[in-house]
Amino acid sequence: PPTPSSIPSKLTINFVLPYQSEISNKEVCALRPSPADLSESRLEFWQMGVLPGHVATIAELKPGLLSVHEGSEVTKYFVSSGFAFVHANSITDIVAVEAVPVDHIDPSLVQKGLADFTQKLNSATTDFEKAEAQIGIDVHSALNAALSG
Repeated sequence: PPTPSSIPSKLTINFVLPYQSEISNKEVCALRPSPADLSESRLEFWQMGVLPGHVATIAELKPGLLSVHEGSEVTKYFVSSGFAFVHANSITDIVAVEAVPVDHIDPSLVQKGLADFTQKLNSATTDFEKAEAQIGIDVHSALNAALSG
């Protein structure tokens, strides 16, 4: 899409999963997390902040937290993986393989999964078993971090 002649005041986001659209054409002010003023809408994901007028970027999303701030309301999602497409016209498309609202995650199941995959890694004998167990540890560690963050 063409770059606008002036920087818009809002960022438009689309957040889609293979089976549904979570957010469609929502306007937010995208800022890095700050303990100060939450009166503006903002979008925060992983280590990358996106503001209106951001340079066009494609970023791979690792397992982590996606927080959408709209005034004082915050919706947090755990995203397993995917891509963020930041367009020069201040539209950001987030395409995730899987996502779930953080408040739908059972912390005890996350701890159990982390323990199970750690045990699988310790007893793994093949490279495939080790890789599979490490992926499970990485995802459950990210889930745990999302619950505490």
